[in-house]
Amino acid sequence: MHSITVSFKPDKEEREAIGRIFSGNDLSFLVDYDDKKRRADRLDQTELLIAWNPTNEFDDDDRKHLYNVKFVQLISAGYDHLKFEMFSPGCRIAANQGAYALPMAEHVVAMILERAKKLRQYHDLLADGKFEQWRSVTKQITGSTLGIVGFGSIGKEAARMMSPFSVRVLAINTTGMTDQQVEFCGTLKDLDFVLAKSDFIVLSLPLNEGTQGLIGNRELEIMKPDGILVNVARGAIVQQKALFEHLKSHPEFSACIDAWWVEPFRQGKFQIDYPFFELPNLLGSPHNSAMVDGIMVHGVARAAENALEFLGNGNVKGLVPRPD
Repeated sequence: MHSITVSFKPDKEEREAIGRIFSGNDLSFLVDYDDKKRRADRLDQTELLIAWNPTNEFDDDDRKHLYNVKFVQLISAGYDHLKFEMFSPGCRIAANQGAYALPMAEHVVAMILERAKKLRQYHDLLADGKFEQWRSVTKQITGSTLGIVGFGSIGKEAARMMSPFSVRVLAINTTGMTDQQVEFCGTLKDLDFVLAKSDFIVLSLPLNEGTQGLIGNRELEIMKPDGILVNVARGAIVQQKALFEHLKSHPEFSACIDAWWVEPFRQGKFQIDYPFFELPNLLGSPHNSAMVDGIMVHGVARAAENALEFLGNGNVKGLVPRPD
């Protein structure tokens, strides 16, 4: 019997889903431990941890009792919020790979379609009594080129959903290889090529030391003047000032942002340093690309099933590399 602890506060359905998956194991929910000593004793015993954001879920006293944790399964697909030093060097950590790919890919496609066809812009003109049919030229999607920087679960789903438009797909991943039918697959060394050739660029890669600030002035200038940049990854992959200035000076260029630089989940607030929402060529959403009915129960169950694999054969998905 393995000692499994859930450190975030699940709702009733999430709790039931976790309970079913770990039936027969020593499962506990940390929210049930209001006594500090009982909480510490439980953490001392914990081998496997299911968490959303361990950085926020544990205080300094808690962290002293995480030494026996052998595996951490995150509910989130991203892991940039994680402080690796909280856990022993031998502890393995997995992100919730692919759990939210379908709704996020739908969101990507919706953003591309809106910006390519400028639906909101022409809606607003109509609302002002301006019927500019012959001046309202939009971007054709069929036969265009879709560049996906981060060709993992989300990127592959986005490519699949865009396939009815006969788009050419230029992909970037860590290996430069894929079994998917794409026109090109490379690594970040090929970023300039993909940026220059693509009508639409989708960012769906992890934030780490190698991708922080990846898209700046130089990269934006390489993109097509009427290109569309979609970021459903992490805000910090794009340099904020560079993007704002590029949008302001290139009115035919568009950006769609779902992931922001300062967000409540990590920093406790939403904040932008430039007046993005004064620009007509920006489309924003509150990092809700994954938020569809039932997704959280699905995500929690997916994470728990992956953790169960660790207890079984150790064949888990989404293992996160520790920083050097």
